[in-house]
Amino acid sequence: MKNLRAIIKRPVITEKSTIERETNNIVTFAVALNANKVEIKSAIEELFDVTVLEVRTSHMLGKMRRVGAKSGRKPSWKKARVRLREGDSIEFFAGV
Repeated sequence: MKNLRAIIKRPVITEKSTIERETNNIVTFAVALNANKVEIKSAIEELFDVTVLEVRTSHMLGKMRRVGAKSGRKPSWKKARVRLREGDSIEFFAGV
C-alpha cells in the first residue's frame, strides 16, 4: 500500500464543497493522479477514523495561464468526492 499522505493531498474547500459537506455529508479532496477508489477509501478511513460509503473521482484539466506573451498550463489534478456515514464528519478547521 502507498503512503496515505501521498494519496490524499489536501481538502478542496470551495463554496460548493462546503454546502455538500453540510447537507449531504460529502467531503472533497485533491488526491494523487494514480490513486484508485479503493486506495482513496482506505486512506480516508485510516487517516480520519470515519466510515466511507461512496467514492466518486474525476480528473480536473489544468487551466491555461498567461504571463505577458508566454502562455502555459497549470497542472492537471484528480478530485475525489467522498460520502461519509451518517453521524461521521471531518472538520478541517477545528477550534475556529
